[in-house]
Amino acid sequence: MQEHNLLAEQFEANRIHLRAVAYRMLGSMSEADDAVQEAWLRLSRSDTSGVENLGGWLTTVVGRVCLDMLRSRKSRREGDLRLPEPIVSREGGIDPEHEALLADSVGLALLVVLETLTPAERLAFVLHDTFAVPFDEIAPIVGRSPAASRQLASRARRRVRGATDVPGTDLARQREVVNAFLAAARDGDFGALLAVLDPDVVLRADLGPLAMDGSRAVRGAEAVAGQALTYSRLDLLMQPALINGTAGYVSMRDGEPFSVGGFTVRNGKVVAIYILADPARLSRLDLSVLDD
Repeated sequence: MQEHNLLAEQFEANRIHLRAVAYRMLGSMSEADDAVQEAWLRLSRSDTSGVENLGGWLTTVVGRVCLDMLRSRKSRREGDLRLPEPIVSREGGIDPEHEALLADSVGLALLVVLETLTPAERLAFVLHDTFAVPFDEIAPIVGRSPAASRQLASRARRRVRGATDVPGTDLARQREVVNAFLAAARDGDFGALLAVLDPDVVLRADLGPLAMDGSRAVRGAEAVAGQALTYSRLDLLMQPALINGTAGYVSMRDGEPFSVGGFTVRNGKVVAIYILADPARLSRLDLSVLDD
């Protein structure tokens, strides 16, 4: 019993770190919590008397669990997008646990790119580049040699380069730009929308696997402005929030969450918009922080 309690204490000391690993791997806090719980079950069933670095051992266990979860995800229709499930915080600030989870620029732009990687590429990149796990420890997880594991991370790194919007940078300016976008959409002002959108802006909307129109990207200021005007006719209640540390919103319809919108703002223009409107995945988000 005493040994079990000691293991439990050590596990709890590593929980936030393990959640951070799992969230980067899975792009979903609900799935991340499942992965961490599975790691605890494996720990409680294992003989760890010879383990010198329990934190490192748990990190690789969570990596294995996440890799299995990524590989078992149901495939979507070709061309459909899968956006990560964002971390939603109150406009006034991020709580300490969320702040730890969002360290190292874990914005939506980065997570969106991670969603395009193969499971093995994602694991190699996340474990090595973010958490400094050596390739000789990553190799047995992905069933490759250390050299091949290094190549997996290298391929992922090339895809990820440039997709690290830094959460928390000039939030006041971000909010000003996002509010201008929402006001222009609400007022049906096409010109004002174009003024706040970067010419090469990209809108990515995940409507869920059952959506008739699928979930795809819309590119260019005029096309995105047109989508925003259509969206604004739904008579939604827009609640400001921080979405992975940057200015965004949660929209409500008839008292239920309808969508979560995240933005990347650069040089006073919206360069990317991410909208999660998959009802099943919205239901898994923790939005209780907005009730405080």
